Amino acid sequence: MRSDAREAAFKILFADQFGGEGDRAFRAHVYRQEKLNEEEAAFAEKLVAAVRTHKEELLSELGARVTRFAEYRIYPADKAVLLLAMAEIRFFDDIPPVVSVSEATALARKYSTEKSTDFVNGVLGGIINS
Repeated sequence: MRSDAREAAFKILFADQFGGEGDRAFRAHVYRQEKLNEEEAAFAEKLVAAVRTHKEELLSELGARVTRFAEYRIYPADKAVLLLAMAEIRFFDDIPPVVSVSEATALARKYSTEKSTDFVNGVLGGIINS
């Protein structure tokens, strides 16, 4: 399922914030841990690559959207979720933006704070409505 692939990509992007980009062995470990099949792992790889390739652009857009406080103050889990969803919205035309928002809020609900779901939903809602 693509949800599992997104969750694996989220874990890799979350880890990136604490020690550089995870190498191929780390990514393969995450894919095995999530029990992804070949197609799901390929989708997760595409998501991770899109975020890494466009990271500065995505962070710039995120910083412009989150005006109450600096981008560096966003919880790392929220930042990973937002970057993942923003990459889907911007670079994956075959995925409806509402699906990206829904999947992102589910990840925020599972991995972040109680208020993160509303925060993620609000930021992404502003992006898709602009």
